[in-house]
Formats: sequence, structure tokens, C-alpha cells
Amino acid sequence: MNQTEKPLYQRILLKLSGEALMGREPYGIDSHVLGEVAEQVGEIHELGVEVAVVIGGGNIFRGVSGASRGMDRSTADYMGMLATVMNGLALQQALEKVGIATRVQSAIDMKEVAEPYIRRRAIRHLEKGRVVIFAAGTGLPFFTTDTTAALRAIEIGASVLMKATRVDGVYPTDPEKDPSAVKFDRISFSEVLQKNLGVMDATAISLARDQNMRIIVFNLLKKGNIKRVILGDPIGTVVEGFDHVE
Repeated sequence: MNQTEKPLYQRILLKLSGEALMGREPYGIDSHVLGEVAEQVGEIHELGVEVAVVIGGGNIFRGVSGASRGMDRSTADYMGMLATVMNGLALQQALEKVGIATRVQSAIDMKEVAEPYIRRRAIRHLEKGRVVIFAAGTGLPFFTTDTTAALRAIEIGASVLMKATRVDGVYPTDPEKDPSAVKFDRISFSEVLQKNLGVMDATAISLARDQNMRIIVFNLLKKGNIKRVILGDPIGTVVEGFDHVE
């Protein structure tokens, strides 16, 4: 552990979207982006931070869009869960290439490639310095990986839920379409729900609000940002429980 840098958070849940792994590819996984994510996780792992990851599957399959094309929603969601397992195994390989012990736990039983999700076992892995990747969502249809991230963060007693995105925080409108949009530095769970900001789905935000699980939304694509968040640098947007936003 680097003695000159003290992390603000000791145990974190990092939420990665599947789309974030595409990089410049039209679909699938960009190996360069995957390697950069592994390096950034390695930086905070060296600080002694316990890291769990929830990863989406939208780069391979998106359930909601599948359902909109006539596919049964439950079947589409199960297919999406399998996509998250593929991403989880890819991330595991990238992390182990940089020397980080890793475990993939799946909410759907597939013991040949991943451990079953067991909360106490996951916590023990974290305590032993292993990165734990939670795959297959909650194992149930109609729940997003955002909700999975909020749920797992609460279950493992994480200090913060870090949502890595393609933009540098939460905006009132899409900053990629509206250049005049101004980023929120801090916002309440209630305001996110009232303004329907789309930070995470409403179920995830409500769950985080009820359990007072702080969320930090930040740009994954800027190298070193994961470490900056861990050290308490004021980047991204903090979503937490308070009654009034200045």
C-alpha cells in the first residue's frame, strides 16, 4: 500500500456499463479499454481498497431493445445476464494479467466458469484482497444491472457506489446533445427521481436512498479518474441523501 496516499473509501462497488467496454468498436469489447480499466483498478487495489465490480452487458446484448423487437422480455433479460458473464470473464482475465487475484460470482448457477453468488464468500474474498466481479445481474428478469449494483453495494457494506460513465457527471439534459447543460456537483436522490435524470433507474436510486448509499457518477474514459474519486478529488457528481441542494 502506498503510504503517501490515503483512500477516502475502503470498500467500493464499481458499476461499469457494457457500453463503456466497447471503446471505439461498434459492439463487443475493446481490448485497449479493458486493459485501461484493469490498470485503473490496479491503482486503487495497491492503495488497499477492497473492490467489487458490477458490469453490464449492453455491448453484447440489450434486453429491453430485444423485447421491443418482439422478443419476450424475460427471455431477453436472461440473455442480457449471460452477456454480463462474458464481460465479467473478460475483465477477470484483464485484471489477472496485471497481477490482481479475482473472483467472478454469478447470480445464475454456472459453476464451470464462475462461483455462485454468496454474500459472505464475496465479503471474505474482498477481505483477502481479491477483486470480486458480480455477474448475471440479480438472476431475475426485469431488474437492471444498475439495481444489481445498488443491491450488491448495500449487501457487502460498500462505502460508496461508483458509477463509471462516458460523461463527467450528472446533467439536467444530455451534455452530448446540449452543450449548454451545466453539471451538478452534488444532488439528492429525491431530486434525481423528481427530475427523472436517468442517472440510474428509479429502482436503483430508491434502494440507494433508502439505505443511504452514496453514489458518485464520473467519467471512466479519463485515465486516473477511479483513483481520483477514491482519494476524494472533487470530480463527477455526488448523489446522496439530503433535503435541499444549494
